[in-house]
Amino acid sequence: MLFLTANPQSPTPNHQATSLGKAIDEVKRMRAWRLSDEEIKENEDEDFKDPEVRANTKAKVFFGYTSNQISCGTRETIRYLCQHKMVDVVVTTAGGIEEDIMKCLAPTYMGDFALRGKDLRLKGINRIGNLLVPNNNYCLFEDWMNPILHAMMDEQENDGVVWTPSKMIARLGKEINDESSVYYWCWKNNIPVFCPAITDGSVGDMLYFFSYKRQGFVLDIARDIRLMNDEAVNAKASGMIILGGGLVKHHICNANLMRNGANFAVFINTGQEFDGSDSGAKPDEAISWGKIRIDAQPVKIYADASLVFPILVAETFAREIEAAAAAEEATEG
Repeated sequence: MLFLTANPQSPTPNHQATSLGKAIDEVKRMRAWRLSDEEIKENEDEDFKDPEVRANTKAKVFFGYTSNQISCGTRETIRYLCQHKMVDVVVTTAGGIEEDIMKCLAPTYMGDFALRGKDLRLKGINRIGNLLVPNNNYCLFEDWMNPILHAMMDEQENDGVVWTPSKMIARLGKEINDESSVYYWCWKNNIPVFCPAITDGSVGDMLYFFSYKRQGFVLDIARDIRLMNDEAVNAKASGMIILGGGLVKHHICNANLMRNGANFAVFINTGQEFDGSDSGAKPDEAISWGKIRIDAQPVKIYADASLVFPILVAETFAREIEAAAAAEEATEG
């Protein structure tokens, strides 16, 4: 797809197509980086002085997305990345968790942005953009969730298990046991999923209802912030790919501040910076905070992620996966 290249010597369209081309190049750099590209530091750990270790040490990829990306078809692209272990750390919102699980239990339907809220409310249907989620889906989710909460409470009381949002999400991924689920693959591939606002959605509703059945269930968010920040601090290099804004964008950026900034960054959102929001802020603002390194080449695409993210993945991660599969087949042959 020559028209997507960011090479100035090649024919390219302008505007956000150019940004998409630059983002593709940025992700390729992110994935190509190896510790062996860098000189050995005087204070380097002995383990990381070994040439083979350095050649196999990659940039840690922090991947964030808002819940609408799970509600829509982008979920399948996200699942693909987690299934093939192309990302190392995931950050999302409560809706980004529950919508994935609910899609394993019942379908989400295509609707229209113009459908009247009053009519939908009387029919027990909830609208997410042009998608429709019946109330029954949430009832199925509650029926599925309740036994798991009781089991988790038993483990807290009897075994002293300390639950965090990330540990809870891993448990949900294990319990759903469905290969169409993003969090099934995160659990299976040991990819941590952080959700500091896990109570801000149907999961929170379930916890609220559960508290009237059994009091004292604890989710330790303080333990998760240490785990999240340590993921960044211990990375030899880091990259950020963030779909949308708000909590997921800031949580990933703030973690990378702990290591004086990410080396690579791609933002995809439609936010504008005129109101001073972090959601709409350009990557250059993150550089001022030390969330992105001053020598980085970050890219922001102003676009609906459901349009451009599958293209970005097809031109980067998917090509890498296909090349690895072809190489393995050639070796076996």
